[in-house]
Amino acid sequence: MRGLSFPILYRDDDLVIVNKPSGLVVHRGFATDRVTAMAVVRDQIGRHVFPVHRLDRGTSGALAFALSSEGAAAVGACFEAGQATKRYLALVRGITPEEGLIDHPVPSSPDGPRVPARTRYRRLFAFERFSLVEALPETGRLHQIRRHFKHLSHPLVGDVNYGKGDINRLFRERFGLHRLALHALELRLAHPRSGEPVTVRAPLPEDLAGPWGKMGIPPELLS
Repeated sequence: MRGLSFPILYRDDDLVIVNKPSGLVVHRGFATDRVTAMAVVRDQIGRHVFPVHRLDRGTSGALAFALSSEGAAAVGACFEAGQATKRYLALVRGITPEEGLIDHPVPSSPDGPRVPARTRYRRLFAFERFSLVEALPETGRLHQIRRHFKHLSHPLVGDVNYGKGDINRLFRERFGLHRLALHALELRLAHPRSGEPVTVRAPLPEDLAGPWGKMGIPPELLS
């Protein structure tokens, strides 16, 4: 873990938001990983941090931590109340409708019951048999975006749980895409102390921007 650090998108005395790479869990939770994003950020800034939301292991992008338990409670309440906005980019199989709302219950934990879940989306770009979509989840369920697009028969490229192995192999061989094609591009939330809006954008990492560029996706759609 020594020497590992993330780009910091926002930081003050109450909140830090980083650009998490693909391949790391946020905290141990259900996993047993030795290295977690939470530990990396703690060591990077030299302060204990409190997770307020999560990104899947394979998802990159904007990830927020509070710097106190009180701050974590305030930001967590913001997420629970649906007052935080998360904007994702995803590459999925097939040509999706131009826009839509996926209203389909999914489990809230690995063995938990299905609970209401909603994701709005719009198609930004079509590439052969695939679509780049903007996904705006209105709830924060486990693997929500991945499960929702599988439900539409448009699984995410690079998804080893809900996707298609032959598609994943094709993108590895043809474009060098070796990860889940999902990135948390933008995060908006209320500051835990002032209540003022905080908005950050997380630039795409090269392991996603490079392959997507090879597909001819215009750069202006990736920011």
